[in-house]
Amino acid sequence: MNDIKIDKIIRSRRKTIALVITQDASLVVRAPFTTSLDYINKLANKKRLWIKKKQEFLREKYQKLSHKEYVNGEGFLYLGETYKLEIVKDLKCPVVLENTLKISEKLLPDAKQYLIDWYRKQAFIKISERVDWYAKIAGFTYKSIKITDAKKRWGSCSSKGNLNFSWRLIMAPLKVVDYVVVHELAHLEEKNHSKRFWDKVKILLSDYIDRRNWIRDNGYILTIG
Repeated sequence: MNDIKIDKIIRSRRKTIALVITQDASLVVRAPFTTSLDYINKLANKKRLWIKKKQEFLREKYQKLSHKEYVNGEGFLYLGETYKLEIVKDLKCPVVLENTLKISEKLLPDAKQYLIDWYRKQAFIKISERVDWYAKIAGFTYKSIKITDAKKRWGSCSSKGNLNFSWRLIMAPLKVVDYVVVHELAHLEEKNHSKRFWDKVKILLSDYIDRRNWIRDNGYILTIG
């Protein structure tokens, strides 16, 4: 019998062990500093049936959500709302969002790339707007904003004050976009996730835990395949 693969072990001052299956079906173990690796492996293997079942469920769910056919009526997320794709013959711009998400029929062979380009543009506009808003009211100073192709890392802050955000983030509800924005802005002053860091986040977003949980639980849906 093969051992269960543990993708990541996070040790802290916690008193109990938690087995967490993430949105991409990875197994993360949260454990006290004193817990031996041998004990962790034995526990993971003891729970192997539950782990396998949960991982298979998440993989199937992800595959269904990420597979796009780019046909009329197919749903695409933007700021937490689902818009149906509408293929039209005459369209001045490659992609237009109105009541539906319209794309020119002649662009269908490269529909995915045109939609990614559209999402990237919208992400830069909206995220820049939210960064400027929160930076102004909190007194943060940053150098630049860049939109990336990251699939799992929603945002990051460099030591030089450059902020990076995945274009996929624009598919999440605005309150979740704001959480990631505030999270990275707080890193301009607090480089780790200390109590001081979370205090800064909480000043701006008192319900940040709910917003953080949303992206942890639902981040896998922010994709177009």
